Amino acid sequence: MKIFVSFLQSDNNYPIPAYSFWQHYIKNGIDESGHHWFECPEADWAYGLVPKSSTEHENWKNETWKKTVNWIKENPVDLFLSYLYPQQIDAKSIKEIQQIGIPCINFFCDHVREFTSIPSEYKIFDLNWVPEFKAIKMYKKAGYPYINLPMPMWVDPTERVYKEEVNNQITFIGSIDNQRVILLSELVNLDPTLPLAIYGSGWSNNEEKEQSNNVIPKSNILKKCINSIDFIKSQGFIPLFRKITEPTAYNNEKNSLAPYIKAKPSFAEYNKLSSQSMVTLGINRYPSYRYPFLQPDTYSRLRDIEAPMLGACYLTEYTEGIEELYDIGTEIMVYKSATDLNAQLQKLSSDNEKRIQLKINGQKRALNSHHVGASINKIIQAL
Repeated sequence: MKIFVSFLQSDNNYPIPAYSFWQHYIKNGIDESGHHWFECPEADWAYGLVPKSSTEHENWKNETWKKTVNWIKENPVDLFLSYLYPQQIDAKSIKEIQQIGIPCINFFCDHVREFTSIPSEYKIFDLNWVPEFKAIKMYKKAGYPYINLPMPMWVDPTERVYKEEVNNQITFIGSIDNQRVILLSELVNLDPTLPLAIYGSGWSNNEEKEQSNNVIPKSNILKKCINSIDFIKSQGFIPLFRKITEPTAYNNEKNSLAPYIKAKPSFAEYNKLSSQSMVTLGINRYPSYRYPFLQPDTYSRLRDIEAPMLGACYLTEYTEGIEELYDIGTEIMVYKSATDLNAQLQKLSSDNEKRIQLKINGQKRALNSHHVGASINKIIQAL
């Protein structure tokens, strides 16, 4: 099957959250599944997420979609597969692709975090690839076509083997946010002797100093008012109240984590830390003013697929639907609070056989059931 791919490809490095890994995963996953991917070489999809004026954005959208539709007309494919935010979507162009006889499927990974209801732009697709279990009810309410499938993850075949532990380390890899700071600080307060190691962007004070050198112009009063109105429209009054009243930094808690913070790892080190640590930790809570700070919401992240695929002894935060992906207790372990997390870590650290079982079973389940090819086949069947 010939699959046209729009997965935030770009030849440029924009100052927006990381995006380049998505095309790496989806392209390699398609290749391995026996299908073939294609792309419009002139389309810069990531630029659609870069802040710019409305005129500049419309120009990008018109030019990009015109090039894409023309390319597809000259190079027929069987499927259009995209990763598009609402503001990147052009319904007229998608209809034109559909009229050729090409089904259009859109993947999006942050419904729960970004939206209170499914944007109307997603109605145009023949199928929406929805990885978050909690987003299913949002699609049912909207009445839009969807299919619940895992995050599209691919790891190199050299990483798909059992790898023994090389340390007794409890490893967390991920960028800093206040929810992660609070959870991990609660954990080390319960047991300061835990061999916890924290890697990722934003944790280092030196990194913070470098970022602070990038001066951002202050917003004027009018701009702040407009932003507040937009925030109320998308989130509501209570989240705005929380945004104003809740502190945005927890320096004391972060300072308590200083002894556990490590240098940002390379890609090879990342894989080694994931697969060969005593325990690899997942955190599924996220910052959102829609929820009380001490009662955060959760959803299953890409790490819940990646870490087991790499062969980790994986302990992740429970969220609704995680039991649909794994057999809890034999393939992965879960926790629901800092106290529960500490208890689970104590048990795992003293049970070598259990850790080996989790590494083997979790990797087998992820590689056999949650690979990109399996998801594409289910999409084809659904269509």
